[in-house]
Amino acid sequence: MTELTFLITGANGMLGQDVHKALADRTVTALGRAELDITDADAVTAATANHDVIINCAAYTRVDDAETHESDAYAINATGAANLARAAAQHSATVVQVSTDYVFDGTATSPYPEDAALAPVSAYGRTKAEGERLSTTLNPGRTLVLRTAWIYGAAGNSFPKTMLRLARDRDTVSVVSDQFGQPSWTVDVADQLVRLLDAGVTSGTWHATNAGKTTWFEFARAVFSLAGLDPDRVKPTSSAEFARPAPRPSYSVLGHAQWQRHGFAKPRDWRAALEAAAQAGVFQQP
Repeated sequence: MTELTFLITGANGMLGQDVHKALADRTVTALGRAELDITDADAVTAATANHDVIINCAAYTRVDDAETHESDAYAINATGAANLARAAAQHSATVVQVSTDYVFDGTATSPYPEDAALAPVSAYGRTKAEGERLSTTLNPGRTLVLRTAWIYGAAGNSFPKTMLRLARDRDTVSVVSDQFGQPSWTVDVADQLVRLLDAGVTSGTWHATNAGKTTWFEFARAVFSLAGLDPDRVKPTSSAEFARPAPRPSYSVLGHAQWQRHGFAKPRDWRAALEAAAQAGVFQQP
């Protein structure tokens, strides 16, 4: 069987770096924004040639800034995704479009199934939802939408690193306790992606998060505990008291029915993943 060739966009980001590591034994071209601006259609067409799988980890992720710079977010999250999908269709390649829980409105009370209707409430969410739509429309049958949420990893800033930085400067840290989601280690997300590709999955929508659910407050307490700090230093607050420019979904728990339907093992619980991440030194400041 011919070995697949992979292109990773946004390869210098938190998820992009772990995807690259997960594909370390494959033929991979890893490009950061300096090497490939996905908003440049001609550059995308040239860069994607001779690649079987294009993994789009490039994204405008500044959620609050997107509220006043939606056109900038759209250029990367939607137009960039469209450029990659068109090029993939031209080259008969598969696209993995990484997406987000922000495509939902957060009003659910049970995990969102993969086929739930999209209803973004923020500029960031709107642009990512459009990226999903354009990708699947422009490269039909060969686009795999991979939604993730609440990710943290070794590269760059992350919630655990932020919590531990604040712990050095403050006696207590206030964290919202009314938003529910799934902390997800980028190593696990990358592993889930590679498992799908190795199984020959080239289309459909999949939720790549760790399992279970928690709040940011409980997530922070778990980080403190694993770092040997007193979790009671973390104090609960509400979203109303911690207002941000962009609305956050109050419930971002994603279901994993696709994994079970196709005979894959269910993703591991977020606490087990967090413990493994701590042991791997992911919380350490770069």
